[in-house]
Amino acid sequence: MIATNRRYDIDWIRVIAIGLLLIYHIAIGFQSWGIMIGFITNEKPWTSLWIPMAMLNVWRIPLLFFVSGMGIYFAMQSKNWRQLLTDRLMRIFLPFIFGMFVIVPVHMYIFRDYYNFTQVYDLNNPGHLWFLGNIFVYVLLFSPLFIYLKNHQEGVLTQSIKKVFGNAAGLIIVIITFVLEVVVFKPNPYELYAMTWHGFFLGLFAFFFGFCFVLSGEPFLKLINKWRWIFLIIAFTNYVIRVAGIKLWGAEYLIPVESNLWIFSVLAFGNRYLNHSGKALSYLSQAAYPVYIIHMIFLYAASWLIFPMEIDVHVKFILVLTFTVGGCLGFYELFIRRWKYVRVLFGLKSEQRV
Repeated sequence: MIATNRRYDIDWIRVIAIGLLLIYHIAIGFQSWGIMIGFITNEKPWTSLWIPMAMLNVWRIPLLFFVSGMGIYFAMQSKNWRQLLTDRLMRIFLPFIFGMFVIVPVHMYIFRDYYNFTQVYDLNNPGHLWFLGNIFVYVLLFSPLFIYLKNHQEGVLTQSIKKVFGNAAGLIIVIITFVLEVVVFKPNPYELYAMTWHGFFLGLFAFFFGFCFVLSGEPFLKLINKWRWIFLIIAFTNYVIRVAGIKLWGAEYLIPVESNLWIFSVLAFGNRYLNHSGKALSYLSQAAYPVYIIHMIFLYAASWLIFPMEIDVHVKFILVLTFTVGGCLGFYELFIRRWKYVRVLFGLKSEQRV
């Protein structure tokens, strides 16, 4: 049987990643091109805000895919394959369908109203919830393999995976895989993940490798902790070269390298400093998923209210951030967390976790 020790660092990383997602989406509203990807944008842009966002945009979504693969490892420990699929159906597919029919149309209504566009009810637009659709497909694809690995701990395949990802060869394999993905799909830009084949296969690989990382246990953790500063330094160097506009041969292939090194760094430093519980984590780890689902409604509402104001752009950013985060957490606390039939629509168990 696989060890089931709770990894609080993974919970913290998931919470932090979703928090960064909110900040990233808010920042898009302050870029002149935001409207082209369906965001309400401020008339006066804050272009320098994109400098730190450019660091996040190559690894924030891949990190969530990795963490989702790690999460399925823990979710399956006390479940057979039927229970696993039922659980994922309720916690991923149901929120995806509910969100596509209810949540996305609300924030798109706000968007169209702001720009005086014709209102339409588009049932084919998953919006930001495309991520959930991908995850559910990955669960269906990988469940037979993952269940096999769970039930054959001493088997050749399981032991081989543990051996590979317990040394540097495993990390090299991961990086090469993502470089080859870029060679095949030629994404432009790299961070165009939503509803693209690039995003689908990038997520597929990250989901699988995330599971393998946790399966590999302590040897993997020792490996990334040993090299964490090297990962961070190389990743940051690549980022500086990229944002400085320095043209290097094969620069498009350096982006997946940078992306994975950032992720290895986050996993290593997270494991070193965040592997502890507490009331804050207990609350936020439950709130993070519903907040991800509803955040676009509050972001668009904040943009609709605040962007027309004649105030400094930096003040606007603070107000939009405060309104979005406060609105999401308030709605979660008052309307999602307390009602069991509502909880299940947002991917939570019907009973509150103490």
